[in-house]
Amino acid sequence: MTDHQTKPGQPKPGQPKPGLIPWPPLIYLAAIAVSIALGLLYPLPWIGGLLGDILFAAGCVALFGVVALWFTAIRAMIRAKTTLHPNAVPDHLVTSGPFAVSRNPIYLANTLLLIGVALVSGIVWFLPLAIIAAFLTQKMAIEGEERVLTAKFGKKYRDYAKKVRRWI
Repeated sequence: MTDHQTKPGQPKPGQPKPGLIPWPPLIYLAAIAVSIALGLLYPLPWIGGLLGDILFAAGCVALFGVVALWFTAIRAMIRAKTTLHPNAVPDHLVTSGPFAVSRNPIYLANTLLLIGVALVSGIVWFLPLAIIAAFLTQKMAIEGEERVLTAKFGKKYRDYAKKVRRWI
């Protein structure tokens, strides 16, 4: 291997490196655990009646959307032959499928998961924790990932970022 070549999933010399800790899964797992714990220790009132039924149905739709986003995003990444690991440098820029609508469809699905569970279970704590998890994911993972993508793909990534929103 020459100096200008790198192993797949590794940054070139001088390029930003991805973080060492896969923050997004840890952040969302922590949000789930904290939401459940707070729901057990300090349950908050939930909406009942017809509106409660409508929110339950909306939660079911949201959870279906989570599965669809996960499946289609992972499928698009596999088809593009790029890494699924959140801390590896991608080999290819994926802009098709759900990546044509959101630059972070898997993180969007994770946030939607918390919202859907809140609506289905009536555990209100999932709602603020979804917002906190999304914020932390953006600060601890997405912004660094975007620096890596900009360094790796340059104008191609910048043009994509101008057309497609970070979340939705």
